[in-house]
Amino acid sequence: MRLTEIVVKEAIIPDMQADSKESAIRQMVGSLKNAGKIKPEDEEAILSAIIKREELGSTGIGWGCAVPHTKHPSVDSILVTIALHKSGLDFQSLDGEDVFIMFLVVSPWDRPGDHLRGLETITRHLKSEDFRSFLRQGSTQDDVWDLLMEVDEK
Repeated sequence: MRLTEIVVKEAIIPDMQADSKESAIRQMVGSLKNAGKIKPEDEEAILSAIIKREELGSTGIGWGCAVPHTKHPSVDSILVTIALHKSGLDFQSLDGEDVFIMFLVVSPWDRPGDHLRGLETITRHLKSEDFRSFLRQGSTQDDVWDLLMEVDEK
């Protein structure tokens, strides 16, 4: 699975201004709605599902990264957006560190394999210090997209 196949370019937030985990998740779900990928009437249900998932344990995975995610019956393909927080955000991460890079994933309810493959693809890239460093330098949607295209070609 390639990042450019699952990330919604128009939903990328290169300079997020959230002041809380919930605010960040809300903005990311909103960016998918604004990009026309989720219906306005499904926004709150998806947001609620992701927040409920966070209550089970933080998706702040370390390295300054978080991957909030859920499965939802209103989507028919995996949808991913990326947000970059320049000053860092408390995400109650496993390592106790602030988060600068967030990948939010919404997958179809009936396609758990796609969900797992998407999470695996994202995590594999986030393990790379170079990838994280270049991603954090992105200041526009195009900057972020160009990096995704570059890593997909490797």
